[in-house]
Amino acid sequence: MTDSILNSIKGLLYIDESEKGFDSDIIMHINSVFMVLNQLGVGPDEGFTISDDSATWSDFLGKDKSLEGVKTYVYMKVRMIFDPPTSSSVMDSMKRSIDEFEWRLNIAASNKK
Repeated sequence: MTDSILNSIKGLLYIDESEKGFDSDIIMHINSVFMVLNQLGVGPDEGFTISDDSATWSDFLGKDKSLEGVKTYVYMKVRMIFDPPTSSSVMDSMKRSIDEFEWRLNIAASNKK
């Protein structure tokens, strides 16, 4: 897995790194999810945004391995906005997973402060 936030999310969305047509949309959605994470207490206190494929997960997470779930959470939230599942059962499952990740990430962030 690439450490680039944008490229890793694009890969999970089955979009080739060289395809740039959706970058502005995906970047906007990723930044919206970073806003939510900041409100949950996850990430830098001043917030975090990306503008291209140079921002890395290490830039956001630092060396903190206890927040690796952020990557899956960001992917699922972006997927629900950018390319939501057509199956209602898959969508419900993803929503439940997102809710659980939000709860767990919030607890992990609270334990660090």
